Amino acid sequence: MKRKPILFAILIVAGIFVSSCLNNNNKEDIQTPEEEMALLSEYIHGLENEGNNVDTTALGVFYVVMEEGEGAYPQIGDSITIRYNGYLMNGDQFDSSAWNFENGLWTFVLGDGNYIEGWNDGMKVINKGAKVQLMIPSSLAYGSTGYNIIPPNNTLIFVVEMVDIISD
Repeated sequence: MKRKPILFAILIVAGIFVSSCLNNNNKEDIQTPEEEMALLSEYIHGLENEGNNVDTTALGVFYVVMEEGEGAYPQIGDSITIRYNGYLMNGDQFDSSAWNFENGLWTFVLGDGNYIEGWNDGMKVINKGAKVQLMIPSSLAYGSTGYNIIPPNNTLIFVVEMVDIISD
């Protein structure tokens, strides 16, 4: 009869341990906006030290042209087809067109939909055939709340290849 309280106590301790391991939102893991900007600055300096030209859109999306494209750039209302991979600053991949779309290609109308502000802005600097790395600060993404597996105050990094642009 004495085994039941001991077994019960072991199960409670094991449950607490497992639930604490599953909590991905520990306050220690959440960075401040200042920490985010320091990491982004360090990341950009690293790219520049490797010889990359880092540019910025009017809204504040940073980007590096990895492969030059040709022709016009997309405008709001154009239908565009892209391949992309999305990463957090720590290198963890959180999204990919290969995971979500047949043949790894996503076709959508630029400006149509509930995309983060930095996404629409960043697409405007990629012409057909170009491959670009976008660095979207959280202020143009999910801000201080985060979203799903994206923690608060995290810059998003996307590597995007523009496959096609069909003007409106």
